[in-house]
Parts: sequence; C-alpha cells; structure tokens
Amino acid sequence: MTTALVTGANKGIGLEIVKQLIAEGMDVYLGARDVERGEKAAADTGARFVQIDVTDPASVASAAEKLDRLDVLVNNAAISQGEIREVFETNVFGVITVTDAMLPLLRQSKHGRIVNMSSSVGSLAGMVDSPSPTSFSYVPSKTALNAVTLQYVRVLKDTSIKINAACPGYCRTDLNHNTGFRTPAQGAAIAVRLATLGDDGPTGGFYDDEGVVAW
Repeated sequence: MTTALVTGANKGIGLEIVKQLIAEGMDVYLGARDVERGEKAAADTGARFVQIDVTDPASVASAAEKLDRLDVLVNNAAISQGEIREVFETNVFGVITVTDAMLPLLRQSKHGRIVNMSSSVGSLAGMVDSPSPTSFSYVPSKTALNAVTLQYVRVLKDTSIKINAACPGYCRTDLNHNTGFRTPAQGAAIAVRLATLGDDGPTGGFYDDEGVVAW
C-alpha cells in the first residue's frame, strides 16, 4: 500500500488532502503540531497521526523516525500572518527541513512523489499587476518555495521521485480568515492529482486545476 504524509493537516486544505488520499486507497499519516487536534482529525478520517512541527528540526526528525516507509510527501503546512522571518520559517525553511528528513524514505520508494503547496500569488510572471494585497512575507515565501521546488528537481533528477508545486486557488480557510471562494476540497484536488501521478507524469512543474501556472 502507498504511504503518504501530509503536513499541517488537522484542518483546511491539508485535512481534505488526507481524506482524498485515503479515498485513493493510501495509508496516510496526518501531520500536525497540535496533538489533540491532530489526533481527533486522524480519528475522524481514518488516518494515522504523527506530531510534527515543521519549524522544529527535532520534531521533524522524531516524526521521520516513526515512519517505516514513505511514498508521498505533501508539504502543506503554511502560515500567512506574522513577521517576515516567521512566515519564511514555516513556508520555506520548514519545507526544506521536512523534505530533507523524509528523503531517505522517499528514495526507497519506486514511485516517490513530493507535492509542495504553493500559490499563484508567488508567481513572478504576474506579480506586478496582481490584484492581491501587497505582502513582504507570504507572497515572497511562495516565490521562494517555487525556487526551492526546482532545486529539489535538480537534486532528484536521477531518481524516480517526482516533485511539483501546486496552487489550490483561493479557498475558504483560516489562512485567509475564510474569505476564499473555493472549498478546501476543491483546493485539495490538484495536490492529490500530483501525488498520484503515474510514472510517465511530469516533474518540475507548477500546476493548478486549469493546468500550468507561470513561474
């Protein structure tokens, strides 16, 4: 059975990704910082809970030790509010910390997949004329995440691991105070699609429901 880990998954898009991956027949670890909320979400969905704070290397290392195998990693944990360094700590450095910790397991998989949850607001191509509010934290963090994604593509080019960035669209979540017009379930769909790519699927891309997103 394919085994997956989704970070930041006790609510919102992450929780929906967990549900949809389970529906695909996967054995899913639901990762969350808060033990009580994470355990409840795992119990409600049929997932297995693993405590993981992506900003804490010791927490990440402990989580990695609890997994005996891993085929799919969805780096979903993210924040939108806070000081610039705080946002980057979760949205960029956290992704690097988790990915590096899980790579030994992913390298053992014949069909390894990594999905980084990004956003079209981080696209340099449309940033100047973007209607989104100006941000010196969240927006650049997603631009940096896209660059990090491509660096991992280079590192993993001689492996079977496929890594892509996903834009879920503007979904109603706590991240935006529930102002989005899409549901978390709709936002989760692109992550699940990239997590379940066949061996002939793409790697090194940035996608939303409509197709390729400009870097």
